[in-house]
Amino acid sequence: MQINKDANGYTFLFSIIIVVIVGVVLSSLTLALEPRKKENVEVKKKMSILSALGVESTRENGSQLYEDIIKDSYVISHDGVKQENLPSDKSAFNLDVLKQFRDKNTAEKDRLYPVFISEVDGEKLVVVPVVGKGLWGPVYGYIALGDDYETIKGTAFDHDGETPGLGAEITQAFFKDQYIGEKIGENGKPLEIIVVKDGSGSEIGNQKVDGITGGTITSKGVERMVNSTMEIYYNYFKNIK
Repeated sequence: MQINKDANGYTFLFSIIIVVIVGVVLSSLTLALEPRKKENVEVKKKMSILSALGVESTRENGSQLYEDIIKDSYVISHDGVKQENLPSDKSAFNLDVLKQFRDKNTAEKDRLYPVFISEVDGEKLVVVPVVGKGLWGPVYGYIALGDDYETIKGTAFDHDGETPGLGAEITQAFFKDQYIGEKIGENGKPLEIIVVKDGSGSEIGNQKVDGITGGTITSKGVERMVNSTMEIYYNYFKNIK
């Protein structure tokens, strides 16, 4: 039987076949690339943790450096209780704090907080993740603390969609390195770090950093992120000194 290629039915059937073939190919590619995608996400996470520690890494050596430097990790609750026997997806490394932050069904008191113990050049440093809200979306990153559990030794900030040249500058050294040397607590009490404009705020003392010109909302988002998260960690750390 001769097929009428000019008929609407033929065109419709041909379109369906093409869509099915393309769908199968794309699905197969997605499944095939999933392990590599997961690996890339894990390596990027390890590199971010290392960056907060002041350790330069690449995608090629990031995983090995992480294994060499991170000596231990665990998870605490919002009220400072170390968690035991957690499922693998809630281990310190696998716990997705950004997903947890976005989850409207997870109350703040039910959030979990990872802790990473490291050793860099013979010095013990503690790395913890922070997450908050910027102008257009979440801001997040890692903060490294000294062995006094109070002094910031390094930071690594990132974002999902802040404006290039403005709020996106939170990733740059001129902003994030201002946090180095600041304290998250002293004498058993949490301290706040305040973002100021053009060096103002002399009454604040040393607990301040200059915000980003044109990126005030994002800068203040980082301020809230750091202070709210670090208070939870500090209340835990002061009890284990």
